[in-house]
Amino acid sequence: MREALLRLLEPEVAALGYELVELEFHPHRGGGLLRLYIDRPGSGEEGVTVEDCEAVSRRVSAVLDAADPIAGEYTLEVSSPGFDRPLRTKAHFERAAGSRIRVESLVPRAGRRRWTGRLAAVREVGVELEVDGQPVELGFGEIKSARVVPEFGPRRE
Repeated sequence: MREALLRLLEPEVAALGYELVELEFHPHRGGGLLRLYIDRPGSGEEGVTVEDCEAVSRRVSAVLDAADPIAGEYTLEVSSPGFDRPLRTKAHFERAAGSRIRVESLVPRAGRRRWTGRLAAVREVGVELEVDGQPVELGFGEIKSARVVPEFGPRRE
């Protein structure tokens, strides 16, 4: 469902001049939560405003009402990606090069699924992290989730 929603909503968000950074859908009994994280490409420190979120919410609501891809009731939330922004595409990882990131893999490697380290390189097929002075290479297809670790946040390895 996530991929179908991304295909449906990404062009709509882009048409308004925003980037759909990430999409989360959390179904639960009696409804669900659809959360979109948007950004303004090239906005620098400006960030996303409440008005930006409202504009995207109106457009996305209309598209979702017409396409009806989610059975039942749900709540739509639109917000900025925040300081611990998710990394989903190669371009997201390229913008975060040199930053500390936290990555969770789909399957364990050497008994481990989570790594936190400096994003040392972004390649065509994946990324290289520097974790405790050691390189860790992960293909994009191996990555379940990835986020920037805020510099002021707690250091959890």
